[in-house]
Amino acid sequence: MLSAEKKRLRAAEMVQILEKRYPDAECALQYNGDPWRLLVMGRLSAQCTDARVNVVCQRLFAEFPTAADMAAAPIERIESLVFSCGVYKVKAANIKDFSAIICEKFGGRVPDNMDDLLTLPGVGRKIANLILGDIYGKPAIVADTHCIRISNRTGLSDSLVPEKTEKALRELVPDDKSTDFCHRLVMFGREVCSSRSPNCAECPFREYECRIDVKKERI
Repeated sequence: MLSAEKKRLRAAEMVQILEKRYPDAECALQYNGDPWRLLVMGRLSAQCTDARVNVVCQRLFAEFPTAADMAAAPIERIESLVFSCGVYKVKAANIKDFSAIICEKFGGRVPDNMDDLLTLPGVGRKIANLILGDIYGKPAIVADTHCIRISNRTGLSDSLVPEKTEKALRELVPDDKSTDFCHRLVMFGREVCSSRSPNCAECPFREYECRIDVKKERI
């Protein structure tokens, strides 16, 4: 296990290397700058690929382009549109319900703080951090599967629990680098450090003696 100082040095090195490798880090979800749309897409992305969510939401937002439209939409129609994202009944209910709450309680504006975001149905820390970082420019660690996997493999985190990985990275990654660092981990995870078959020969971090245990990770 790395010391706290070695973790900080390693995190700084990873931030620098990933910045050079992926200079244009951005969210893979195509939300066109709309906070509510990112919230919807973030909820749909659970156990679903971003690519699938992007396709599904083209039609979803064509029919229900605003939070007010979604809140008034027939639940059966929402379910049919998001069916291919998986767990469609729960996701459809969540996006309809939190759209209504945003309209009724928050004046149509997606909340800009963690406490209020976590009151929305289906919104956990991962989605809340996505909103805080990408929309409001606040320090945010989006502990998704790529972030958790790579942080553990490289020794920055010692837990597969999202909240613990988030806490560990908050102590290591500068606030102004945190959001883009997480986006770059996603890009790196897809290109090189995949879950089942990481391309270690092409990894710039191979000297870290990464701890890879695919069966244990299950992410």
